[in-house]
Amino acid sequence: MDYIKKYLEQTSKIASMLDQNEINKAINILKSIRENKGRLFILGVGGSAGNASHAVNDFRKIAGIETYTPTDNVSELTARVNDDGWDSVFRNWLRVSNLNSKDAILVFSVGGGNIEKNISVNLVQALKLSKEVGAKIMGIVSRDGGYTKEVADCCILIPVMTAETVTPHAEEFQAIVWHLLVSHPDIQMNEMKWESVKVTAKSHG
Repeated sequence: MDYIKKYLEQTSKIASMLDQNEINKAINILKSIRENKGRLFILGVGGSAGNASHAVNDFRKIAGIETYTPTDNVSELTARVNDDGWDSVFRNWLRVSNLNSKDAILVFSVGGGNIEKNISVNLVQALKLSKEVGAKIMGIVSRDGGYTKEVADCCILIPVMTAETVTPHAEEFQAIVWHLLVSHPDIQMNEMKWESVKVTAKSHG
């Protein structure tokens, strides 16, 4: 029970500490991408890849933004890893997708990538390409933000509460923030199913 209480208290504290100015920057970037008919590419590995897949659905269906993630195509992903290596997999995928200045990258990551520590180098290489072509960069990351925070136009940093809960809090807040974004009045274009269902009073008697 102590762990449950502590974990939920940490979650509440993190929510209150999020930089709302950075979230607002993300909203403005997303509005611009949609208005200019650009695309959103979401990058993540591990649990963040699962979040990326879910978020693609929401940005497409709710926000009306053309959105993709390379980890949705396991055949291409594994072929590129097998033939070219893990570090270049996202960069090469984005090249074929003709990433350009109308587009934006959204990184879901615990640490944001770090070449010196050889962590998530695939994210770093993808972000270097993004800078080369002038695509906007956004991140929802934790720890010190890594390379993502260094180069991002907007970086929503998830505060670290304890060393033992960095990953679960980082990945849960990826979901909290992207749901905030797609449901924001300036971003949401299409009504969500359950929000369209009228609540009726339960009959008694």
